[in-house]
Amino acid sequence: MNRLAVFLLTACLGANAMAADVIDSNRQRAFGDITVHYSTLSSTYLQPETAQAIGVVRSKNKGLINVSVIKGAEPVAAQVTGSIKDLTGKSEMLTFKQINEKGATYYIAPYSVPQQEVRVFTINVETGGKAHGFSFSQELFPTEK
Repeated sequence: MNRLAVFLLTACLGANAMAADVIDSNRQRAFGDITVHYSTLSSTYLQPETAQAIGVVRSKNKGLINVSVIKGAEPVAAQVTGSIKDLTGKSEMLTFKQINEKGATYYIAPYSVPQQEVRVFTINVETGGKAHGFSFSQELFPTEK
């Protein structure tokens, strides 16, 4: 599971292999003293044993969104919900799963990538009795793997 933490942190901070997010290249949103980091990637980029350990199906038509919530320099527990919508308005709920790894807390949710298209993600984070939400659009691509 240690590889999971390194991989997800790299995914948060590194360049996205699936698409470029033209709205916020930092892939983070600040809400007072809370910072929400987010990234998306193809599930095929996970090692098979990592995917199995966290219960994610690897597929060229499946993406994964990773969200972490930080207060100062420390991760904080949060309730993370969201949805992904295509440009025709068809929406898919995101079901986030909390991953705890050696002092790090991440929230991951799979989503489908049936074809190349722009999708709008809406993410809601509740922590410390306060709710925060944001949206971003991103062009997604099924992978070749």
